[in-house]
Amino acid sequence: MRAAVLEAAITELTQTGYAALTVEGVARRAGVHKTTIYRNWKDADGLVADALASHFAADIPIPDTGAVESDLRALARSLVATMTTRTGRALLTTVLSDAVRIPRLAEVKHALFDDRFRRAEPVVTRAIERGELPADTDPAELLKTLAAPIYFRLVFTGESVDEATADRAVRVALAAAHARALPAV
Repeated sequence: MRAAVLEAAITELTQTGYAALTVEGVARRAGVHKTTIYRNWKDADGLVADALASHFAADIPIPDTGAVESDLRALARSLVATMTTRTGRALLTTVLSDAVRIPRLAEVKHALFDDRFRRAEPVVTRAIERGELPADTDPAELLKTLAAPIYFRLVFTGESVDEATADRAVRVALAAAHARALPAV
């Protein structure tokens, strides 16, 4: 039941947007009564926060190709592929626009990014162990440097992003790491 409700909430967010999302609509889509939802979540904000956390925790697999460049390329391309879907765009809009006024969503946004960086950290750690990156490279900083150009285009300029954008982001992140611009603090 929980998985069905969370998936229904994601679908509602994608199709109606956060402002039009209702517990009744989610319940109808999930095939449960709205009291079932209220027993598990006190309000729509909590439901949306949990749905976003659940969705984003599973959307980008962590590669292990044996080379940092191809691992980072796989991460960046996966991010682009995820965030350019209708669902990805809708969820990004929700996380960015409503996190300002809904503290629980702000917490979820912070936790989502922390979790993504933590899960992807082995990509950088393995590269350091193989001698592909300087030993003092901060994994979180490298991953932020990788994601920044993609999110900048998605969020601020509205430019399209594609595999070429992802590949360019990889080159920038690797250049910064090799220049020792991303040391651990």
